[in-house]
Amino acid sequence: MNKFHVVFIATPGIGNLVPTVEFARHLTNHDPRFIATMLMIDMAERPIVNAYIQSCVATATNINFINLPPVDPPSLDEYQTSLGYICLLIAKHKLHVKNAIEDLMSTESPSDSEMGNIRVAGFLVDMFCTSMIDVANELGIPCYLYFASPVSFLGFMLYFPTVDAIFATEFVDSDSGLMVPKDSAAANTSELTIPGFANPLPHLMLPNRVLYRKQEGYFWFLHHARRYKETKGMVVNTFRELEPYAIDSVSNANGDWPPIYPIGPVLDLVGPALWHPERAQHDSIMQWLDNQPPSSVVFLCFGSMGSLCGAQLREIAVGLERSGFRFLWSIREPPKRELDLPGEYKNGEGIEMLPQGFVDRSRRAGIGLVCGWVPQAVILGHQATGGFVSHCGWNSILESIWYGVPIATWPLYAEQQMNAFQLVKELELAVEIRLEYREGSDLVSPEELERALRRLMKGNDEVRRKMREMKQKSRAALMPNGSSHKSLASLIEELTAGT
Repeated sequence: MNKFHVVFIATPGIGNLVPTVEFARHLTNHDPRFIATMLMIDMAERPIVNAYIQSCVATATNINFINLPPVDPPSLDEYQTSLGYICLLIAKHKLHVKNAIEDLMSTESPSDSEMGNIRVAGFLVDMFCTSMIDVANELGIPCYLYFASPVSFLGFMLYFPTVDAIFATEFVDSDSGLMVPKDSAAANTSELTIPGFANPLPHLMLPNRVLYRKQEGYFWFLHHARRYKETKGMVVNTFRELEPYAIDSVSNANGDWPPIYPIGPVLDLVGPALWHPERAQHDSIMQWLDNQPPSSVVFLCFGSMGSLCGAQLREIAVGLERSGFRFLWSIREPPKRELDLPGEYKNGEGIEMLPQGFVDRSRRAGIGLVCGWVPQAVILGHQATGGFVSHCGWNSILESIWYGVPIATWPLYAEQQMNAFQLVKELELAVEIRLEYREGSDLVSPEELERALRRLMKGNDEVRRKMREMKQKSRAALMPNGSSHKSLASLIEELTAGT
C-alpha cells in the first residue's frame, strides 16, 4: 500500500497549534495511508504550548514532531508589534523547514514490499505561515492553507487586497468615522460588503490591526492575504451547515481563489484536562458542577489569550450578583509582556480586585465559583452548563456548538468581533453583550451584563433551539456521507492524485 506524508507548520501559539495538530490527527485516523509530520517552531517561556506538545508526542500515533533548530530572533528595529515579531520569526525558519522536508523526501523509499512507496503529498501552512509557500514551491510540493478561523473571516482576508485598492484612508477617520474611497465619486461608507457575509459589515467589526493603514499590523494582514491565493486549496475548520452562505459566496466570488475544503468541526475535547499545567483544580470544579441543576450555570471564559482589567472584573461581579444566576467564572492575569500569554493570579490577587465579600458570598450560597484556568470543552459538555459568555474565538465557538450551549458574545481581539457579528446577525446562534469591545473603550456595565444573561439563560428560546439543531448538524457533518466527511474525501483525492 502506498503511503502519503503530509507536513504541517503552525504559528507557535496554542490557539493556532491545537487545531492544526487535531486536523493532522483527524486526517491520519481517517485514512491509514497518511503519515503526518509537525514542524515545531520554538518560542521560549510558553509552558502551555510546551505541555501540549509533550502530551502530543506521548499520545499521537502516525504523527511525528520535529523541533526546528533555533534561529536568531528578529531585532527590535525590525518590528513594532507582536504580530510582526511572530511573522518575522516564522520566516527566519525557511531554510530549516526546507532542510527538514528534504530529509523526509530523501527517506521516501519502501522499507519492504508491504510498505510500498512513501512520498510527501502536501505541505499545510497556517494563516501566518505563508512564507513557507516559497519552500513548497522550491521543493515542488503542493501547498495548502490550513485556516483555523471561519470561512467568513477567510472571505475578508481574500478580499482584503481589493479593499486596500479601493480605500485611500484609514478604516477609522478621526473626524467622520467613515472610510474614504480612492474614487472621490464614490460615497463614504461605514460598512463593507465582502464575500462571506450576507449583511454589510460595519468597519469597526474588523480586527484592530487592520483599522490603521499606516501601522505594521495592516501590512502583515495584507501581506498574508495576498499569498493565500498561491495555495492549491484552503482547508477550513468549519462545516457547510454552519456557514452555507459564507462557503458559497467565497467559493463563487473570484475565479482565481483556491477551492475551499470545510472539514470541521475538528476539536480537542478532552486534551487540556490531561496536559494543562494548571489542571490540578479540575476535580474540584467538576465536583461543584456535579452539584448544580441541569442547564443552570452560566460559564464565563475568555480564552487562552483573554484577560480583562480590574475595573471590568468588578463590573462583571456586580452584574453576576444582580442577575442571580449560578456561574462559573474563569479570570486570568493580564500578560506581563506583549508576547506572553495571560497567567494565573497568585496569592488571591485576582479575588482582591473583586467587590469585597463577593467570592465568599457566592461560595457560601453555592451559586458561584471564581477560578483560574479551566478545561473549557469539558465544562461546556457538562449537563449543568446552560450558557457561555465567550470571547468568540473560533475554537470556543465550535466547542460550544458541539455541545449545544448558547453563547453571549464578548469579543476581545483578532477576528473575534467578526465572529460575534456572524453569530448574532447572520446565524442567530448567540445573544449580544457586545459586538465590538476594545481595550480603553467603555466598560460593559453590570446592567448590560445582567440583561444579556437573562436573554441567554431564560429569554431567547429561538437561539437555544437553533443551537440545539446546530449541535446535531455539527456531529452529522463528520459522519459517513456528512458534508465534512465528503469534503475531506475530496481533499484526500487531491493529495493522493498522480499515484
